[in-house]
Formats: sequence, C-alpha cells, structure tokens
Amino acid sequence: MATVRKIEAKPSLLLSEKDGTVRKRRVAAYARVSTEQEEQQSSYETQVNFYTNYIQSNPEWEFAGIYADEGISGTNTKHREGFKRMVDDALAGKIDLILTKSISRFARNTVDSLVTIRKLKEKGVEVYFEKENIYSMDSKGELMLTIMSSIAQEESRSISENVTWGRRKGMADGKVYMSYKFFLGYEKGPDGKPQINEEQAKIVRLIYSLFLKGMGYQEITNYLDKEQIPTPKNGKRWHTQTVISILTNEKYKGDALLQKTFAVDWLNKKRKANNGELPQYYIEGSHPAIISPEVFDLVQNEIANRKFKRKHSTGVLSKRLVCGDCGAYYGRKVWHSNKPHRDFIWYCNSRYEGENKCLTPFVREKQIKAAFVEAFNKYIKHKDEYISKTGERIAELMNTEQIDKDIAEKEAECQAAYVELRALVDENAIKMQDQAEYTAKFSSMEAKCRALEAEIKELNEKALSMAAQRENIALFLEKLQESDSLISEFDDELWLTLVDRAIMKQGKKITFVFKDGSKVTIKIPPKEDCK
Repeated sequence: MATVRKIEAKPSLLLSEKDGTVRKRRVAAYARVSTEQEEQQSSYETQVNFYTNYIQSNPEWEFAGIYADEGISGTNTKHREGFKRMVDDALAGKIDLILTKSISRFARNTVDSLVTIRKLKEKGVEVYFEKENIYSMDSKGELMLTIMSSIAQEESRSISENVTWGRRKGMADGKVYMSYKFFLGYEKGPDGKPQINEEQAKIVRLIYSLFLKGMGYQEITNYLDKEQIPTPKNGKRWHTQTVISILTNEKYKGDALLQKTFAVDWLNKKRKANNGELPQYYIEGSHPAIISPEVFDLVQNEIANRKFKRKHSTGVLSKRLVCGDCGAYYGRKVWHSNKPHRDFIWYCNSRYEGENKCLTPFVREKQIKAAFVEAFNKYIKHKDEYISKTGERIAELMNTEQIDKDIAEKEAECQAAYVELRALVDENAIKMQDQAEYTAKFSSMEAKCRALEAEIKELNEKALSMAAQRENIALFLEKLQESDSLISEFDDELWLTLVDRAIMKQGKKITFVFKDGSKVTIKIPPKEDCK
C-alpha cells in the first residue's frame, strides 16, 4: 500500500519575477497614534523605530519605508495623508508587504479597512496585522478581518461616546477647552487652565483697537499683512474671517460659551453648529480676560451698527462724509476709469432722489484728504486746550451711578410685575372668576411688563452708548497726545481716530467734526473744484 507523507509548505520571503529572477520582498510599515499628548508621542516614535529596525534586519526584505500619521483619528482615512500615500505607493507597485501593529491602527472603520485590503490584494500586496497575527492573503484572512474590524469599529464607537460624555460632563462642570495651537492670545498654564500669552495678546488688543478706530475687516486684514504680523496658525496671510472670529469670540473677555458645535456622526467626525439641538453652557469669568467686557460689548454693538448701516465699504472715508443739505452719506464713484487721469470723486448718495436736488458739491477724494491735513494742522495748534476738555468729558461719562441705579430700580419693578402676573395666572387656574375681567387684568399687567422691559432696554442702550463714547474719546485722547507735530499728507489712523464726521457744505466747504465736538471748516480752493 502506498504511503503518504506530508511536506510542510515553506513560503519564500523572496519573490520571483516573470523572467525567473528572484528579488527581495519590498516591505513597508504603517504607524499611527490618535492624539498629540506626550505619552502618545513616545508610542509613535517607538512604533517607527521598531518597524525600521525590524524590516532592515531581515536579509530577505528590502526596506520600502515607514508611513505614519501622528495625532490623527483612525475612524476614517479621509485626512490620513501618510496612510493614503502608502496605499498609492502600494498600488503603484512600490510595496509588496505592509506591516502594522493592529487592525485598529490600520482603520477602525470596517468598510474602509476591507475596501483598502481588497484593493491591495488585487495588486498582490499583502498586509500583516501583528497583534491579531492575520495575513490578508490567507484564505481565512478576510473573514477574520471582517470580524476583527467590526470589533475595532465598535470599540472606537464606545471610546468616542465615552470621550463625548466626558467632554459634556466637563462643560456642565464649567471646564473650558481651547485649541491652544490655533487660538491667538492664550496658552495652557501649569495648572492646565488657560493663561494669557502676552505677545499674542498684543495682537488681539491691536485688532480690537483698529476696529474701534473705524477700520473695516478688510482694512484690518491689510494692515496686519502690511505689518507682517503672524496669524494664529503662524502664517503670513490674514483672512477677514479670522479677524471677525477674534472680534466676536467671547473668550477674549474672560467668558466661555461651550458646545457651540457638535459631531453629527462619531464615524466621520462631521460637525455642525449647535442651534439648540444640545444644551450650551455659558461660563462668566472662566479665565483671564484679554479684552475688558466693556470694550468687547462695545465692539459687538459697533458690529451690529455697521451691519445695519453698511452694505459695502469704499475705504476709510466711507460713512464719515455727510451731505450738509439732506444728511445722507456721500458715496464714491470712479471718474475716467480707463484713462491715465483716473480719479475718485465723492457726492451725496441722495443727490438725485426726490424733487429737490442737493446743492452740495462733487468733491475729489484727494481734495478731501488735503482739506483734512489743513484742518488737522489748525486743530493741533490748540492741542492742550482740547486735551483738557476731553479729559473732563471722559470724567462725565465715567459717572454712571445714576443710570446704574435707574436700571436696578426698573429691573426690580419688572420682576415684581412678572411675579404679580404669574400669581394672576395661577389664581385663574384654581378659582372661578369672570374671564372677561381676568383677560382685561392680564392684558393690562402684561402691557406694564412690556413697557418696563422697553425702559430697561433703553437704559441699557444709553449705558452702552456712554461706554462707546468713553472708549472712542479715550482712543481719541491717546492719539491726540501722541500727535506732536504738523502733518504734510493724509494719515488713515489719524482720520479714523480723531474725526467723527465731515460735513460737505455748499460753497465748496468741508466742516470736520472731531470726536471731542470741535469743528474746523476748510474751503476747497476754486481751481481744484469738481465741475
């Protein structure tokens, strides 16, 4: 009887080419850690060093490189550049075998994992998962990979949910999270809480100051680029959206609104604005303020005013030139746009509206700027007198005792009225009474509450207006004290800081109204008139 003897397979680590030649197997490794914390940093470096030495020490392998992603989530492959580069190289025939620590390092998404492995198998590229001891070319490999990938995905979902729960619990407890790497002005302190980075804070204060002086978002952006001030990401080019974000982020006044956005799907990490789907938490005084609450609120008020008044910006003169006839703003128009003597002229936006045409003149932009230079030089001669007068005005605006008292009284009165209204409603629910009489009482008391709310709103707006005047005059005073000499050309910052408005009048006259209330009138030379 014939005997059967089994000879165990001995797969070669070498590969045979079509022409019969034998070459080494090109082996690469993939390493990834999902956070940038120090303890994970060492894990990342350990993986890279281990696989480099492991591959290079095998004489039958050719080192094809280490592909790695640091601080990247494994739930999908969308933003994993190292992973995508490795797959592209493998499909291009540069890699025969890929080593990785585990299925969860490769991908925690079952679909991504299997799709990628099948693509690689079609090109004859094998993947070895060290922890699970699975080769993708093995006959049972795909079944095991499907099972293990599903387990890894479920584990990832569980971890994600636990992290989310921990974050939300932290929010409810008042814990503030900041992305310090991209958040200008703050850094993580020794106690783990936000602390001010003074060098960066200077940039934040500069942006707020420029805005209050009258600059628009694009003008601030241009100024920061011109002065070569680095962006929050340490870049060279600023964007208006970055400036807007800094001007509207409550964290700069020491408060924090938590859970502004949330992840819609734990798998793809897509986020959306929280419009009431989840609770938010507002924490007052959660960390040191870079901008005072008064200045921050003043900026928000100014942003709202500009949205209401301004459809577009036409430079530093925009919204400060006023028609002396009708009170409308002047607008800018380009003359001879395609000719060498191209020029900008300004005229009343309402000049051709209605039956009566405004008699204020067209004025060239260079005439307005030249007139300001003349007006400023006249104004600066009486600098000491204006500084004294301005200081007195600031002192007046600092005295908010009466308005604060009025607000407190009205708020107490309003609260009492609502308590009374609530009692009326509760009584009606348990006691039989004439409903017509009840409705009349309810309407009367509700009207009283609404009237008190309107009064409180008006008082708060008055207080905010005083704060705005105080801040604007303080900026005005600071700039005035810095200005020691006459000027020979138009200065954007002086114009924005010192001038409240310029009134265009008949007879080719411009009256500059400075922020302390002082007025200087300049007549445009006849030979430069705009016809």
